[in-house]
Amino acid sequence: MFDFIAESPLDRVRLCGAGRASRREFLQIGSLAALGLSLPQLLRAKETGLVKPGNDRRSCIMIFNLGGPSHIDLWDMKPDAASEIRGPFKPMRTKSTAFELSELLPQHARLADKFSLVRSCWHDGAAVHDAGWQMMQTGRRFTGGIQTPHAGSVASFLMGRKSDLPPFVVLPQLMGRGGGNLPNGQAGGFLGKAHDPFALMADPSQKDFKVPDLLPPDQIGAHRLERRKSMRQIVEGAVAEFEASEDARLMDENFHAAFRIMTSEQARAAFDLSKEPASVRERYGMNRFGQCCLLARRLVESGVRFVTINTFLTVFDEITWDIHGSKPFTSIAGMKEIVCPMYDQAYSALIEDLSQRGLLGDTLVANLAEFGRTPKVNPAGGRDHWPQCFTVYFAGGGVQGGRVVGKSDSIGAYPAERPVKPGDVVATIFKSLGFDHTAHLPGPGGRPFSLVDLGTEPIQELFT
Repeated sequence: MFDFIAESPLDRVRLCGAGRASRREFLQIGSLAALGLSLPQLLRAKETGLVKPGNDRRSCIMIFNLGGPSHIDLWDMKPDAASEIRGPFKPMRTKSTAFELSELLPQHARLADKFSLVRSCWHDGAAVHDAGWQMMQTGRRFTGGIQTPHAGSVASFLMGRKSDLPPFVVLPQLMGRGGGNLPNGQAGGFLGKAHDPFALMADPSQKDFKVPDLLPPDQIGAHRLERRKSMRQIVEGAVAEFEASEDARLMDENFHAAFRIMTSEQARAAFDLSKEPASVRERYGMNRFGQCCLLARRLVESGVRFVTINTFLTVFDEITWDIHGSKPFTSIAGMKEIVCPMYDQAYSALIEDLSQRGLLGDTLVANLAEFGRTPKVNPAGGRDHWPQCFTVYFAGGGVQGGRVVGKSDSIGAYPAERPVKPGDVVATIFKSLGFDHTAHLPGPGGRPFSLVDLGTEPIQELFT
């Protein structure tokens, strides 16, 4: 089966005037691997009934709170616990009668009828960032050399593109290092690089923001366009047996799709934040995360299936949710002053904007993290990594707002009711997108690979 890895006649194709071109070089021309294009496996899998597409109206925005927010200080407060557990902040009433939130999230409190909390999430992975990243975004720990695809890559595979835009986008760029030297889960995995996300690789809050590969043709440059046009020549110049194959036809379609994205007025318009009124941009916040949230709304409105927003990029070079207390990390107080105002403003703007535009019903907004924080405040005035219990939450996409699923114990250390695993979280995303979580993908070697592990189920209480 042709999958961009095994040897095929394409490996022997010559680029015009450039000598032999390897498959890697072919994929690097114009970042074809990042455009979420179709693979022959999809056609064959659909022909055999192995997979079925989801709800064509649905999309997902995953906000990944890189660093691991403190559930006890934000979404699952313990005001009756000892001071070293409850921390310095007070709970406040919300628009939902089912739950209170931290005083650090006043805009969340105002919109609490539009989202629901899951307070009993946990996993048994190592307490390192990248272990949690891969589990929470793919539903599995990578074992046996198999890398499970990101939920957005599965959406790309099953739903395909809806417009000139790529089906799966990561903003503002892929995650950086997490300290564990593990794959972070933001890739196509065994589905192949064709279902890797399109990564923006730019800060949309900057005045000179633009997406390099989506510039008008006269700004891309003749040399770069010629390089991209040569992809068509690769397909046309392939050996006879490859030209006659289904793979060649699909690769020819892929070339046209890649070229269409780069020269598409629709794609350029979707990424053009200058089209937004200044008041709207300011409502989201003129910072990287705020403008990424606004861009995510523009992208799903334009037909992108799945957008992942990394709240931060790494835990090493910036202040994040990783509040260990001692430098270079911030403290619980620093979270109050730096992180929460930016986050609260942008999230509330996104939910309100989607709702006012009639998009929230078909757009799931999933707020995830790799773990929570230790119940006890450490001597440096922070909290450390704690995968044994944390909170995630969901809005839109069929989810009923104002609810709480699950419960943690009296100090927020372990689930006390309705424990929820990473696979359950990903299955919930798949349910919102209309996928049958019991279905299979064509996995490594063409073998069927289940969307989620046996025993993993969507969080049904969110939908009924």
